[in-house]
Amino acid sequence: MTEAIKPLIIGLAGGTGSGKSTVAKAIVTAAGVNQVIILPQDAYYRAQQDLPFEVRALTNYDEPSAFDNDLLVEHIDELIKGRNIERPVYDFSQHDRAKETQTLKPRPVLVIEGILVLHEATLRERMDLAIFVDAPPDERFIRRLERDVKERGRSAESVISQYRRTVKPMHDLFVEPTKQHANLIIPEGGKNKIALNVLSAFVSDFINRRQLPDMQAQL
Repeated sequence: MTEAIKPLIIGLAGGTGSGKSTVAKAIVTAAGVNQVIILPQDAYYRAQQDLPFEVRALTNYDEPSAFDNDLLVEHIDELIKGRNIERPVYDFSQHDRAKETQTLKPRPVLVIEGILVLHEATLRERMDLAIFVDAPPDERFIRRLERDVKERGRSAESVISQYRRTVKPMHDLFVEPTKQHANLIIPEGGKNKIALNVLSAFVSDFINRRQLPDMQAQL
């Protein structure tokens, strides 16, 4: 059996609404859409089917224990070994893990994206590159509000209440300190074209070097 070639593993952290998705899109563009897996940390929120909805609605999604990082690490290791995974799907309207899963196949570049992916040592030690995406607090809040209302079926009032109750305090306590673990900090998020160009060149170089042995073998 041919041994799997280890993928390039990129950790992509930063506060809610900081522009992580824009940076992830730049990585996909640089590598090629069929060369990248985006593994979102927020797909790995813990299942809560045994709790009543009223309790689930009070979940603090912005602190480390909200995530099933053991499962996330297990899935990363499976992808490194060249095996498929069944990635969870989280239903934010129900504050619980959905019944369906998403099948993901190994690819040359694996991006682990989420607010606290640099908080966990077990995740960091698997990364080849750790990135922290930074942005002003007011801009991050506006993006969070727009996303949660449009994509997650939330009311504006509930988003604002959650931001005051947990998002802002947890960002200051847990997310912001993880900058110290980053190899690359991108100020202004997706608006930082120079940083995105540097990152894109790094990813493109990896893909080109990975494909070179295959091209030489065909000669």
